[in-house]
Amino acid sequence: MEKFNNKSDERLEKMNEEKLNLSKKMINTCQRMDSSGINQGTAGNLSVRFAEGFLITPTSLPYNEMKPEDIVEMDWKGTYLGRRPSSEWRFHRDILKNRSDINVVLHSHSLNATSLAIHHKTIPAFHYMVGLAGGNNIRCAKYETFGTQALSDAAIVALKDRTACLLGQHGMISLGKTFDEAFTLATEIETLSKIYVKALSIGETPVLSDEEMIKVIDQMKRMSYGKGPEPEGSNDIARSKNE
Repeated sequence: MEKFNNKSDERLEKMNEEKLNLSKKMINTCQRMDSSGINQGTAGNLSVRFAEGFLITPTSLPYNEMKPEDIVEMDWKGTYLGRRPSSEWRFHRDILKNRSDINVVLHSHSLNATSLAIHHKTIPAFHYMVGLAGGNNIRCAKYETFGTQALSDAAIVALKDRTACLLGQHGMISLGKTFDEAFTLATEIETLSKIYVKALSIGETPVLSDEEMIKVIDQMKRMSYGKGPEPEGSNDIARSKNE
């Protein structure tokens, strides 16, 4: 019995340490969201897969005041420990539960992405970097009241085979395996949105064909942005002499 208790204590200690580390990374990412301009005030939220559920930012607490003990632990049933969770906990839960390929969900009200979302505009393949979200467009989910199951359901539809979407008259969501991936993608979506808004001021934009976007996405996956190495002669990708 004592041996069992020791193992149980060790497992609990390990989980507490992991929770603390993830909480610190969450706060750091939230503060990066603010400093980069993709988030303002207490808008937006962040979650990460943890144990038998996930960790999520609390409601109505500025990121510069947030401490590790403020991060909320939730299970898949929607029960929580600690402070009251973000009002958007439902779509964080449902995305993480339904998408085993990602671990982090980031939501923001970034200026340009939200401007497009207000007009319910899907971002087409006007630029090849749209492929970063996994397809030939970045969909805009239909409007639903914030904090509702209906909004979560709409987000799930818009995110099918994608790692980012807009939320009609609301904001945007980006996904990633890590905090850095989700944050980088959110930044790219905001940049693409800014370019698209400017391009639309000239007129409707030309759009890359589905065939070209398939090639683009395949190239992105295969190259991993130059992280290689690639098979000799398969492409003109730089190869490290250290390998």
